Amino acid sequence: MAQRTSVRGVADVVALIDGLGGITGRARVIWFLVFGGLFLDAYSNAALSAGLGPMTTQMSLSSTQISILTATAPALAIVFNPVGGWLATRIGRVPPLLIAKVFAVAGALLAAFAGDFTTVWLGRVMVGVAYGIDFAVAMALLAEYTPAKLGGRLNLWQAVWYTATTSNLVLALVFFHFDVGDDIWRWSVGSAAVVAGVLLVLQWRFLVESPAWLAGKGRLDEAVRGLERIYGITAQAGVPDGDTRAAAAAPAIGMRQAGLLFKGEYLPRTVLSSVISLAQSMQYFAVGWYLPVISLAIFGESFEKATIGSMVFNAFGIAGGLASAYFGRRLGLRLSSAVGFAGVFVALIVMGLTFGRIPLAVAFLLPAAFILCHSAGPGANGKSIAALSYRSDVRALGTGVTGMVGSFGSVAGLYLFPQIKDALGLGHTFLALSVVPLLGLITCLVITWDPTQAAAPDESPAAPAATPAEAPAAR
Repeated sequence: MAQRTSVRGVADVVALIDGLGGITGRARVIWFLVFGGLFLDAYSNAALSAGLGPMTTQMSLSSTQISILTATAPALAIVFNPVGGWLATRIGRVPPLLIAKVFAVAGALLAAFAGDFTTVWLGRVMVGVAYGIDFAVAMALLAEYTPAKLGGRLNLWQAVWYTATTSNLVLALVFFHFDVGDDIWRWSVGSAAVVAGVLLVLQWRFLVESPAWLAGKGRLDEAVRGLERIYGITAQAGVPDGDTRAAAAAPAIGMRQAGLLFKGEYLPRTVLSSVISLAQSMQYFAVGWYLPVISLAIFGESFEKATIGSMVFNAFGIAGGLASAYFGRRLGLRLSSAVGFAGVFVALIVMGLTFGRIPLAVAFLLPAAFILCHSAGPGANGKSIAALSYRSDVRALGTGVTGMVGSFGSVAGLYLFPQIKDALGLGHTFLALSVVPLLGLITCLVITWDPTQAAAPDESPAAPAATPAEAPAAR
């Protein structure tokens, strides 16, 4: 009988996963179930976006109320991104994901049956809690499930995002043909509760705790069982190495240790991932999230035409999201982000200078180019680069803090866009927003860190024992 590999700590777990040729079998099912949470996050956002017009009419919402309503979920994510990271560091990756689904179900149902603005807002508060927790934890867990050479696949979350958005738009059209009138937004928002409920059951049934997290806590027997359940890897728990003994004895890393992310080698990584996350969130939620509104301006005052236009725009997002894995592998996450920011900058400038004065076909292509450049570059990389830039013991905290910064961009985009649009008009709003991708582009050119282009992994089985502050690692 062949001798089983001995697992003595996180480095051994990482080496076993990195040695895999692909993600197959149960591992693939689990991998896509984690992606399912990101699908839900996008679906919940799209549900409100698609029904925003009918909701505004039915409830006579002011522009301020619209801004508050749309900005609530990302505003809550500012707090709950790091909370999710903290929970994932303390109690594991899977429990916070399940907690998030419970909040998502409750929030969607509360909003769908709401009779006034306040109740809808409370529903969005609960959705924001779910969104904040889920996104921070899911990307960290995906990074720990994925072999290093396949790290670019994390960028597929962007294609999942646009697929979810398109799915909700399709359902909105179905509800529209059922002639439900202005209540169409209730059906759209309520369907998110069904998606969340199904995911809650499936994730509870099939998800397996991260073996890397378990090993980092000194729970080597459980880590070995996790490797067997997920990948079919046969190993045995060995004598804990120095890193494992030190990590198990040390106080758990929490919010007070967030300063680690801004020291030494971690500082440029945190700045780069935070700026990419901030800029891509602001540009998407200012423009991409309002595609139904922009479609109305391009295609006329028809819910059906505007929704179909939004679906076509999102098809470019799906294509860009799928391509992002290729570009991330070929160019690296940093350079592909820079190229994407450059494309978005040009698209916004041209949209601003020509809006309302060019043929319909050209007016359609410009937002499509915006979505394509965004999703193929910074849109995908804003989350992936953070998940791949930190070692296991601080990864969830790093993705949480980066997600928090990105949520500031979401809030700014969602809240400021209606205000600027009302004051300046749509064309001048695009020009004002062009400064966002320009700043992202400059940051990507100045900071040269890229986890996919590193000469060697920062953490390996032979790495010397060190504290997290002394030995930052990508895996």
